[in-house]
Amino acid sequence: MYPWSHDFKGRFDEVTFESQVLKNNPLGDPYQRPLWIYLPPGYDEQPERRYPSIYLIQGLTGQLDMWRNRSAFRRNFPELADELFAKGEAPPCILVWVDCWTSLGGSQFLDSPAVGYYHTYLCDEIVPWVDAHYRTLAAREHRGIAGKSSGGYGAMVTPMLRPDLWGGLATHAGDALFEVCYQRDFARVARALRDHYGGSYERFWQDFRSRPAFSKESDADLLNVWCMAACYSADMDGTVHLPFDIATGQLVPDVWERWLAWDPVRMVPLHAEALRSLRAIYIDAGKRDEYYLDLGAEAFRRALAEIGVTDVFFELFDGRHGGIEYRYPLSLKYLAERLSP
Repeated sequence: MYPWSHDFKGRFDEVTFESQVLKNNPLGDPYQRPLWIYLPPGYDEQPERRYPSIYLIQGLTGQLDMWRNRSAFRRNFPELADELFAKGEAPPCILVWVDCWTSLGGSQFLDSPAVGYYHTYLCDEIVPWVDAHYRTLAAREHRGIAGKSSGGYGAMVTPMLRPDLWGGLATHAGDALFEVCYQRDFARVARALRDHYGGSYERFWQDFRSRPAFSKESDADLLNVWCMAACYSADMDGTVHLPFDIATGQLVPDVWERWLAWDPVRMVPLHAEALRSLRAIYIDAGKRDEYYLDLGAEAFRRALAEIGVTDVFFELFDGRHGGIEYRYPLSLKYLAERLSP
């Protein structure tokens, strides 16, 4: 295996998508976004054939070109996906690689007055455009979504919010069980704001954007907590509320409840019918995940079982949060098999 090249058997169409709903977004982020569409081997030779589609979304701070990053002695995910279909190990699918990066790090694939309308962008702009331009099987039963971390979160909640569009999901270490994966960061953020920024998030952002990102130890916690607050607990005028007192780290109950309302574990019983209608649910996480998202994965599985959804793929494997791209073909194969006619 040469480390610098891969002989693709399928092909990528790389386009720039001009979003109407992202124009004038509150952060001033680009409304023209890269979009990749992977067409499996044989797509051009069989003009009468239609294919399931699987949408691939990224974790926090992810931007589309990062999918091509590689770790030593490993193929990246586009290469692994192409290899899966080239070897005939999964039914062929159209893959749609969507960019929902923001200058706060991400969007959680939700509509937020502080961040922008990324849920609408994905569901009401990208999906119909892909169906109009490519030979998809344009029904929910043949459309899935997959991601890791914040992308795994998006993969869990998007089919709950729009069951008319999605028939399957795959979540790798998706954000879930918020009191476990998020709450532990609040004290560290309160201390970092006190000790380095005079209790001001505005000062943090000024400092963060004046130097190489993540060059200070507290950067990741500070960015993550603010981004989540902008997604989960922003007022209609864009005002962002933190779920804790920055002087003490104590919870602010009413704001924290707004966060918990977006926890996939807690959303399950409210969207039971939608979840019971899915053809494919894949859940995994590493047992040594630094953010304890293996516990969130188990909680999500149990919540599904409580509403009668037991036909799921579930695995906790020996691994951490990063370096798990080798798991993605497993969920891709699972979705491809479940979403194919």
